[in-house]
Parts: sequence; C-alpha cells; structure tokens
Amino acid sequence: MPQSKSMLTRTSSSLLRSSPTVRSSIHSLSFSSSLAEADEGEGLKFTSPLLQKDEVKPKPRPGTRKNGSFRFMVGRLRIGSALAVGSPSLYLFSFYSRREEVAASENLLIILIFIAVALFFVSKNKGLILLTLRRLVPLKNRHSRKQIRWFIGEEEEGNVEIPQETKVAREGVELYSNGDFYEGEFYGGKCSGSGVYHYYLASGRYEGNWVEGKYDGHGIESWARGSKYRGQYRQGLRHGFGAYRFYTGDSYAGEWSNGQSHGVGVQRCKDSSCYFGEFKCGAKHGLGSYYFRNGDRYAGEYFGDKIHGFGVYHFASGHCYEGSWHEGCKQGYGMYSFRNGDMRCGEWDNGSLKSPLPPLTDSVIRAVQAAREAAENAIHLRKVDDQVKSAATAASRAATAARVAAVKAVQNQMDGKFCDSL
Repeated sequence: MPQSKSMLTRTSSSLLRSSPTVRSSIHSLSFSSSLAEADEGEGLKFTSPLLQKDEVKPKPRPGTRKNGSFRFMVGRLRIGSALAVGSPSLYLFSFYSRREEVAASENLLIILIFIAVALFFVSKNKGLILLTLRRLVPLKNRHSRKQIRWFIGEEEEGNVEIPQETKVAREGVELYSNGDFYEGEFYGGKCSGSGVYHYYLASGRYEGNWVEGKYDGHGIESWARGSKYRGQYRQGLRHGFGAYRFYTGDSYAGEWSNGQSHGVGVQRCKDSSCYFGEFKCGAKHGLGSYYFRNGDRYAGEYFGDKIHGFGVYHFASGHCYEGSWHEGCKQGYGMYSFRNGDMRCGEWDNGSLKSPLPPLTDSVIRAVQAAREAAENAIHLRKVDDQVKSAATAASRAATAARVAAVKAVQNQMDGKFCDSL
C-alpha cells in the first residue's frame, strides 16, 4: 500500500484541516487532547505525522559505518600487546647471542625459551592474526573464493551439505557514525534476518526481523521512557496489525499503514475515555464510537478527527441528540430529546436551534433515521482484537530470536569469525 502523504481536506464550505493537533469534538473531551499534554512524547500522535520528537530515529545505513572497523582495531590492540611483551625476549636473545663467553648450551636454552614464548602468544591470538592478514590481502584475492550457498529445505537433487571450509558466521556487529549500533544477522552486506538495533540519541532499540537493512516482518520497538510497540512492519514502517502503548498510559491497538494508524482500531486514554472505530492517516475518520470520561457517548460519523456527518450523542444527564453534525457542532436537521420526554426539533446552526419544526417533519425524520443508522453501523464495526494479539505474539517471538542472534554476533566479533562479505 503506497504511503499516503496527503492531508484530509473538506469542501470549501466547511472543512479544511490546517493543523495536525487533535481536539475534542464535545466538551473538549477526546483522546487526542491527552496526547497534546505530553512533552516530547516518544509515542505517535493520532494525527499525521505519527512519530514525535524522540521517536525520530535514523535508519541503519551500511554506508555510514565508522572508518576503521571495530573488530580490526581490537585485533591490532591485542596483537600489539603480544609484540610488546615478545620484543624484550627477542632483545635478550640477540644480546646474549653476541656474548662470546656464553656457552653453546646456554644459547640453545635461550633459543628454546624464545620459541616457547612466541608460540604461546601466537596460539592465544591466532584468530586475530589471521583476521589481520586477511585484511591485508588484496581484494581480488579475497573475493576469488567460492561463494556461500544459502538455501532452505531440499534442492531438486537432494539435500546438499555445504562444505565445511565454506561455512562462516553471518552474525556480526556494526557501528554507525551517529552512535547507533546493530547486532545480528547480515546478508549481502545489509542487516537481514534477525537482529537488534540500538538508538544512541533516542535511547531506544528495535528487536525483530530485517530485510535488506529495514524493519520487515514482526518486531518490538521500545524506548527508555517506557513507550513500546509490538506488531508488524513493512519497509521500515509499522504496517499491518500492532499495539502501541505510550509512556503516558495512552494506547492504540489496531491496523497500521505506512507508520500511521489506518483502518480499524481502539484508542484508549489513561483518563478512561475510549474511541473504537475507523482511522485514516492517523486521524479518526469514518464510523466510530467515543466514550467520554464524563459519561457522554457518541456513535456515528467522523471526518478529520471531528464529529461530522450523522450520529447520535447521548449525554450523561440523560438528554440525547440525533441528527446532523458539522465539525463537532449540531448543524442541519435533528431532534434533541430531554430525559423528561420533551423534544426540540428543527434546523440547527452552530449548536443552536435556528428553525423549530414539528417532530414529524420529513426533513427531521430523514435526519434522525440517518443518524440512527450511522450509530448502529459504528457500534457493529468488525473487531480486530484477535489479529492484534496474534501480531503481538509473533513480535515477541521475533524479538527473542533477534536477541539470540545479537548474542552470537557479539561472540563472533570477539572471536573474529564474522565475515561481512556475505
């Protein structure tokens, strides 16, 4: 699904969405108002764009790795320490060998001691020495070896075992110039498979599936302040089903598209208000039901995060309005019923009754029927709870596999086994 960058617009006579801030439709009681109170929240806003400041994170790019490989520097340090200790032995050997008064047996003893010391340091740093020598070999010689064959299951001619000499580790560690680092699997020089990416500036990490250097599949994003997302990804963005819980206590669970809430979902706030319905590009749009913290509830149509169209609003006091709405206000034909049974019907303008009409007027009846139908459809929208739970479970499994790959990557880095030419 292509990423939608266009903002929601309305007709010139009514709606032009000029700001991504979320406002309440009735009594300023909406889930979005609580999001506006969070300063630099890691979580997303339910208006486009979704990501807030401390969630903006650079994607891993192999081209930005630091000059001078981390594992090569470690090898040079350890080999340098070995030479620093072995040099005095070489000096003593050359010194004593020049002494004419030293007997031949003493020279032989010194030679044996020197050889033993040299072999000891070579055995302790064999992997690093080989890694250093491999770095010094011309590239044409390095790439002349037989390529690794990767496959799943059996080939047409049977399960062919890869020769032992061609097996190399595909888990490794890579550092980036902005302080981020990745631990996990590589393929073709890019992050692919399972791995963990740590954000230095955003103080967070991603654990899960990778495809060609981007999040793809299932995974978990988490930040130091407590926000966390579990679900599906595609091409580096949240896409599919997933659940996001903010450090403020607010949450969203439902469908995602290109990094934004899009489709059917449930939006909950820590003040107990809740919205269940349709979203478009991060905003409430379509059919939905809203339960306000003061006891009011609305079911009907939304447009651009506001009550707009036809719907039914029940007040906590027992009153009820059924009819047409415009940008959160009663607008057009509708009927207002009091809890004592009295009614006020007619044409409304900006929340006030402009032209009173009898309850059985055709225009009033049509508006009330449209409002009740929209409310019924909003209440019976399809549920996505099972899909969200399934995606969250798969994300947890993918995160576990990523952590295992990260442990292997660190071990391979220490042993000098990783080959980043895969």
